[in-house]
Amino acid sequence: MNEQASRWWNVRQGASSRHAGETRKQLLLAAFEEIYRVGFQAASLQKILLRTGVTKGALYHHFPSKQALGHAVVDEIISVMLREQWIRPLETSTTPLLTMRQMILDAGSRMTGEDVRLGCPLNNLAQEMAPVDEGFRERIEAVYAEWRGAVAEALERGIASGKVRADIMPSQVATVYVAALEGCLGLAKTAQRLELLYECGEGLLLFLTTLENPAETRRD
Repeated sequence: MNEQASRWWNVRQGASSRHAGETRKQLLLAAFEEIYRVGFQAASLQKILLRTGVTKGALYHHFPSKQALGHAVVDEIISVMLREQWIRPLETSTTPLLTMRQMILDAGSRMTGEDVRLGCPLNNLAQEMAPVDEGFRERIEAVYAEWRGAVAEALERGIASGKVRADIMPSQVATVYVAALEGCLGLAKTAQRLELLYECGEGLLLFLTTLENPAETRRD
């Protein structure tokens, strides 16, 4: 997961800022890995420093507190990962249901037992920190809102092009879709069964077929 996060970080950063922000980048990636594995409250700053070789002074130069570091992980690592995987493909899609199906299939093909064991990093933090830290709650909700909004906009374009049923409520469907994706991984994490994730994903794929415009389906 760290390699994946690093790849998406480099997509986001410009070449000129990459060298200047190397220490900050190392701290964020190490913090993401630590938080993803044990949660924010149990995350150890000492382990993050040992993993990066960065001094405590350098850490506090970039992040004045553990809380600030955790907030930055949501803003600069987790939100970017989610945006690249689940939002950007929809922004240019003229066939949103096909794109959504392909994203689910692609995600399923990449999933490992380790991914199931650890779950979704965004949902993990939502469950742990949203009830106790307003900064985390606001950031996590902003990510979810962006995701729901992107899905709803894609469905609206699908309705306009005749690919999606006109009698649906895009915002409602978007909420169900995002909740189902997160719920599938949450169920699989609890059961520690990759097979359950695939079963849930297949059910979500079937749900997407109910959103197709029947007239368009007959024409195809």
